[in-house]
Amino acid sequence: MDLEKGIAYCGLACCLCDEEKSCKGCKQGACKEQEKCKPFLCSQTRKLEGCWQCSEFPCTNSMFDSLRIRTFVRFIQQYGEEKLLECLKRNEPQGVVYHYPNKLIGDYDQFSTETELINFLLNGK
Repeated sequence: MDLEKGIAYCGLACCLCDEEKSCKGCKQGACKEQEKCKPFLCSQTRKLEGCWQCSEFPCTNSMFDSLRIRTFVRFIQQYGEEKLLECLKRNEPQGVVYHYPNKLIGDYDQFSTETELINFLLNGK
């Protein structure tokens, strides 16, 4: 886990993503998609730390169709960004996988409701 990458404006866990080895995370201005990333642009314009600070969340951005992404933002709204990082850090050595090899889904994508995913984040396996 690369804690310096932190959590993206949209709630993605940049700290656990290994999709692009050279990426330093979107909050460090290193995302190659930032020019077209609505959460990045909106957060920058509104001077927000992330979508969790937005009174209009969840907006119509298609990223929030993902239960994982939407729930990570809701988790931060309720418990804070540090608590999410703490839970992710605890779950990783327990074998919880953020992204399966060559996929953009993982163990956090197996749930049907936000409540189930929040319980998994809080309690692990």
